[in-house]
Parts: sequence; C-alpha cells; structure tokens
Amino acid sequence: MAGGYGTRLHPITLATSKQLLPVYDKPLIYYPLSMLMLAGLREIAVVCTPLSQPQFEAVLGDGRKWGLEIVYVAQAEPRGVAEAFLLCADYIAGDSVCLILGDNFFYGHGLPEVLQEAASLKEGAQVFAYPVANPSEFGVVEFDGTGRVLSLEEKPSRPRSHHAVTGIYFYDGQVCAIARELKPSGRGELEITDVNRTYLERDELRVTELGRGVAWLDTGTHDSLLEASRLVQMLQQRQGLMVSAPEEIAWRRGFISLAQMKDLGQRMAGNAYGQYLVTLAEQVARNQPSAPADA
Repeated sequence: MAGGYGTRLHPITLATSKQLLPVYDKPLIYYPLSMLMLAGLREIAVVCTPLSQPQFEAVLGDGRKWGLEIVYVAQAEPRGVAEAFLLCADYIAGDSVCLILGDNFFYGHGLPEVLQEAASLKEGAQVFAYPVANPSEFGVVEFDGTGRVLSLEEKPSRPRSHHAVTGIYFYDGQVCAIARELKPSGRGELEITDVNRTYLERDELRVTELGRGVAWLDTGTHDSLLEASRLVQMLQQRQGLMVSAPEEIAWRRGFISLAQMKDLGQRMAGNAYGQYLVTLAEQVARNQPSAPADA
C-alpha cells in the first residue's frame, strides 16, 4: 500500500511519493517489499497514486529481475487502507493475501520465520502488535490477562493499551467481501481496523506480539525517517550485512540464481550497494562461508 500524498512529510514529498524517499541507501519501498519476499510471496500489487505510478515503475519495474511479478493499481484518492482490497479484488481472486504498508520498517532476528508462518494462513486473519509510547497515533489492540484480544480501536484519544497494530496484515479469502461491507469512518476512509474488528467479532483474528528483539517504525514523519536511516546505517556498518536488499533476498529464497544476483550487483558496481552484491556472489562461488540471511 503506497498511496496517499505524504502530507506529514511536506515539503520533501511535494514532488515524489513518500515510499520512494531514501532510508539510508535504499528507497523506503524496498523495506516492506523485502518483508513480503522473506515471507515467500512473489505476486505483488503496488497500490499507488496515478501520479506516482511511473516513478514506482521506474524503480521496481515488473519485478522479474528479482523473480517477482509486480503490477500497479492506481488509487485516485486516499480513501483508506482497506480500499486496497476493493481495488485489487480481481488480482487477489479469492486467495489468501498479505497487505503491508509501504512506509513501515521492520527488522529483527527470527522475522523471516514469523512471516513465513503467517503467510501459510488459510483461515481467519493474522496481525502483529508492538508496544509504543504514543498509541493514540495508531490502531490499538487491547488484551486481557491471558493474552486474549478484547478490543481494537483506530487512533483512540484514550488508548486502552500501549500496543499498536503494525502495518503488516495477513488475511484469508474472505477479506475482499468484508471490505465491500465496510462503511467510511468519521475520517471518510475505509479503515483497516474495521476489517480486523470484523475478524475479531467472528473469533477469527490472531494477534501476535512482536518482542523487544524486533524493530518496527512507521516512517511517516521526518524524525522516524531519520531514525530508520540511522538504524540501517549502524547495522550495515557494524555487521557488514545488507538490510533489506531485494537482490540478496531473492537469491537466498531461490527466486533468482547466484549469477543473476551478481549481474544485478555489477550494474551498480560504482557504489557500495552493488559492490556488496558482487562480493557476496564471488564469496559463495568460491565456496567460502557467506553471511547468514537476515531481514
């Protein structure tokens, strides 16, 4: 989901989509795209504004270079996250689906396994909760003492907990039908929280809390964009591993060959990003131990 006008980030989003802004050495869209790839998903629809669609196409193309299928769906006006299911209903075609917000950043040990398990969902819905200091800015989930979900609220003025629902959601084939029945909220939008609440009322919603070992950022503000960039810079410089490089993930997931990854790196050999991919490919080709896969 990469629509909207990014008004909270004006003036830097006056000429480009928020999801194409840089987070250290990559466009922001690479990070949520990498989460879908780590989950094993290869058929992807990018929901964006008509004006930004050519920009996304220039950056991502049709996805074949990464072993993906990427299509583009225009959202003329920002009518809510849940409208994605109406716009993409023909593409989803009654299958299970994952929706991820294009400005969300995830990083942490064990995330690939968590995402792969969620992607195997056939019935109901799976979302993730994360503790935040400012819950009134997010969708909030309330638990009882046993971890059972009691309520879901969208940006409440008086939050019932400090657990925000993160911007990655897994649903079964009912989700498009549920979205069709939604009424616009007071903000005039089709709210993703209302989709989740429907699953909750049916006792078909699973909420998993992401622990302290996972970083989650909603990069919709200038400060959070900078925080994400600093985190990526620190991780890459200290570990010598790339964070959310689609080329490396595509190779590790078996979507493309080692030779294809090296070729993609050679096209960018004039910078550290391309050099990393080339060096990794050459190390593996020499049967030397390579760095472990991560998010």
